Amino acid sequence: MNVWDILLAALAGILAGAAGSVGIGGGGILLLFLTAFINTPQLKAQGINLIFFLPCAALALIFHHKQHMVEWKVTLFCLLGGLAGVCGGIFLSGIIGGDMLRKIFGVMLLVLGTYEIFGLFKKTST
Repeated sequence: MNVWDILLAALAGILAGAAGSVGIGGGGILLLFLTAFINTPQLKAQGINLIFFLPCAALALIFHHKQHMVEWKVTLFCLLGGLAGVCGGIFLSGIIGGDMLRKIFGVMLLVLGTYEIFGLFKKTST
């Protein structure tokens, strides 16, 4: 890697962290960077994204707990659902494969982006 690649990777990490901290999808930014700019295979990029997410989520949980903003009963149910989703996702990603997963991810980004754009217009017009 040359200096520009390192700077681009650092910038992508900063943007992904900043976007994730305000709830606008830092993982999407990181996945796009990994797959589009440095040609990381989709499954590997999603694994990196999950590893990137864990410390962010842990810090958010700590800060919210300190401010008494965590409802632990709800959190535990969400944790169980998340673990079930992870297990299902791992199983399905092994069946689907990286190429199809990349296409599904792209379609989901388009659908969510379109929803956000039209949702934004709908919210501002009322």
